[in-house]
Amino acid sequence: MRKRQLVYGVFATLMLVSCAPKHYQLTGVERTRIIVDSRYDQNPDQAAARFMAPYKRVNDSIMAPVMGQVAHNMHPQRPESDLSNLLSDILIWASKDYNEEPVLAIYNMGGIRADLIKGNVTYEDILSVAPFENKISFTTLTGESLMHLFQQIAHKGGEGVSKGTELVITKDGQLISARLHGQEIDPQAEYRVTTIHYLLEGNDGLTAFTEGKDNVASQDASNNSRYLIMNYFKDKQSRGEVVDAQIEGRIKVKE
Repeated sequence: MRKRQLVYGVFATLMLVSCAPKHYQLTGVERTRIIVDSRYDQNPDQAAARFMAPYKRVNDSIMAPVMGQVAHNMHPQRPESDLSNLLSDILIWASKDYNEEPVLAIYNMGGIRADLIKGNVTYEDILSVAPFENKISFTTLTGESLMHLFQQIAHKGGEGVSKGTELVITKDGQLISARLHGQEIDPQAEYRVTTIHYLLEGNDGLTAFTEGKDNVASQDASNNSRYLIMNYFKDKQSRGEVVDAQIEGRIKVKE
């Protein structure tokens, strides 16, 4: 009953505000914060718990299964992090299923929405890390366009890049040098790159991706990055391996 009264009260307040004479003006706004934490679990509403039980079972059957294990806590941060390294390398790992052999993968920091915590990793954990409908994609960039991309990554202070990438940037976002698998970037050469389709469209400040050609960007749901991450963890688990990644100096900031 109190909930219904609250809804009516809010509705009535909105009606009064919307119907008020035009000469009235808003003079102030007051707000408060209600912290929802474990205190609310101390005296659960049994009727509500019974109502939610079948839905909880369905949710847990989807979200709770363990996909694998991670060796330590992983957190995304610029210029480089263990988690962004891992996700970029997973794109390279998954490329074989698309008959692709990219030399570079880019995964944007903004697309990583949660940490991975040491120990078991569930599907819910992976969904929290990669909640968007971002699908693996491929493009071919010239060396000149690739340098544009690296300059944009430097301007943003770093993004996820795959193993073999060596960028040196300044604190104010300038690119000093770039190497890929031990080689200088050849402006005339072509480089196959994998990323997520959100970036392939030139979003998040990485407009150099729009200079690519021979794009492959399947829209099938199975190509969502979270499923690729899940498959990687499951593959490692089947081999008895714990997923690990480290900061390796892929992007260095010159002091």
